[in-house]
Amino acid sequence: MPAEDLDDRTFKVCSTCKKPIFFEGAYYRCSVSTCNRARVAYYFCSVPCWDAHVPEQRHRDAWAEQAQAPSRATYLAELAKEESTTGAAEAAPARRVVSPPKPEGEVPEDVLVVVSKLKAYIKARSGMSTSDGVIEVLSDHLRRISDQAIENATAANRKTVMDRDFQGILKR
Repeated sequence: MPAEDLDDRTFKVCSTCKKPIFFEGAYYRCSVSTCNRARVAYYFCSVPCWDAHVPEQRHRDAWAEQAQAPSRATYLAELAKEESTTGAAEAAPARRVVSPPKPEGEVPEDVLVVVSKLKAYIKARSGMSTSDGVIEVLSDHLRRISDQAIENATAANRKTVMDRDFQGILKR
């Protein structure tokens, strides 16, 4: 809630019943970490309001934690600090991918497939056994298509390889 929308006494409003939670007053939070993130942040004026939230979120094991609201001055100081740090991040220039690829010597040559799963799949699908030589050939193939996907992600100016980076490769 922006600072200009607060009256002099209200810290937050209850996420369930929308009653005010006052500065320096007690309120309840959910024990589940995803309910306490900055973008979500649920606040409850009472345990029954917290209890109404539990079935909606489908928590398996949760409890209400009592917390103390900050003073108005402390809260406004925190808001100002957050705004100053987010303002600096917004002014930053667009990110560019500049890291060079690692040399071949530093790249691990481990097996990239779960051997038991592959063998079980082939056995269930066809009743055939699988040679141990297949694993190395398949791992080499996965390395080659992964390298091509890395090139596609780099060309798109991303630092994350996504499923779409493999799609064109796998259709060949």
